[in-house]
Amino acid sequence: MKYVLTILTMLFIGRAHAQETQNTIISQQQSGTSIFNPKLKPLESRKGKWYVFYGYNFSWYAPSDIRFKGKGYDFTLMDVKAKDRPSKLSLDYVNPMQITTPQVNIRFGYFLNDTYSISFGWDHMKYVMVIPQNVAIKGYIDPVVSEPGIPTGKYAGNYNGERIDVDATMLTFEHTDGYNYVSVEVERQDDIWIAKNQKNRLTMETGVGVGTIIPRTDAKFFGVGENHFWNFAGYGASIQGGLKFHITKGLYLQNTLKAGWSRLNNIRTTGRNDFDKASQNISYLQNYTVIGYQF
Repeated sequence: MKYVLTILTMLFIGRAHAQETQNTIISQQQSGTSIFNPKLKPLESRKGKWYVFYGYNFSWYAPSDIRFKGKGYDFTLMDVKAKDRPSKLSLDYVNPMQITTPQVNIRFGYFLNDTYSISFGWDHMKYVMVIPQNVAIKGYIDPVVSEPGIPTGKYAGNYNGERIDVDATMLTFEHTDGYNYVSVEVERQDDIWIAKNQKNRLTMETGVGVGTIIPRTDAKFFGVGENHFWNFAGYGASIQGGLKFHITKGLYLQNTLKAGWSRLNNIRTTGRNDFDKASQNISYLQNYTVIGYQF
């Protein structure tokens, strides 16, 4: 990345004098801020314009502690590994009736001025606990848990950091329809490069966001569970940085890396929501590529 920025910087220096001459005959509207040359001006202002984008993501999850609590048990699985589950390439990616099948990003935004925008959107990710895996465990599990009772077999006992093998007879656990981050974001736009036609440009976007987590959790806890309906399970925050390339004045491609953290304190497990639930913090990196349009 530093080599790309160096080359772009050299291009800006060579273009500066010609750009100054052009700016005397083009529209004098306010322009986005260029981090290399404040005199660079796009063809028109972004202020007051709307935009929308749609695309797909890949995610990487940090190990997470997951606490399971209910009648007859209260235990935490430590440093649980998980991964995403992108759909195989198929017509689902372009089928509006299958919009929640792939891992998608959808966002609508409004430019407050040439530099800052505010947006509302949905990051549809997928979180899948790796099964089987060997993890440390703390807490206790009675021979029979929940109501009506669920036998726990060989997993019954008191634990203080011992390691156990978690397999499908004990647990399957995933947010695959999905791990949904619905958020409000504030973004900053900094133009890096603007073409002579002043329509094509490369823009760096950075931003922060806060929102709620609405997963649809598919869990089996000692054989009991279901693919639950969506519920408000927690909250999250994120930061991001990426690049936008404007193909035309309105149409653009964007690639962004987002780092996020979330607290899920109301995860459904057995479906006996008055008795059984789980909680966890999830930290992740997400890379998404989208196509957007600025109106």
